[in-house]
Amino acid sequence: MNSPKKTDTELDSEAARRALDYYLNPPTATPDLERSLWTLRDGVSREQAMEHALELLRCAAATAQETAAHQQGTTREVVFALMHMTNMARALLEQRHAMEQD
Repeated sequence: MNSPKKTDTELDSEAARRALDYYLNPPTATPDLERSLWTLRDGVSREQAMEHALELLRCAAATAQETAAHQQGTTREVVFALMHMTNMARALLEQRHAMEQD
């Protein structure tokens, strides 16, 4: 069974509608976990993820401290501020972790 052939005008009208839909109603982006840079492996518990985050924050603070030790002036102050913020985030996570352990 053959479908009726569309005229050039009908084809142009459909193309225009699709173009307007594309520009006026763009498709919403859905997160693609396959392309995500960092994802948790299957089976990683919340506690394991938190412990790993704490380890990363400890490393970041130590790196900032070592880097600041070799800097001067404003650069040194900025790196020490980064270390301080990292330590504050770590302290919050450690406090939350301790509360969950009780």
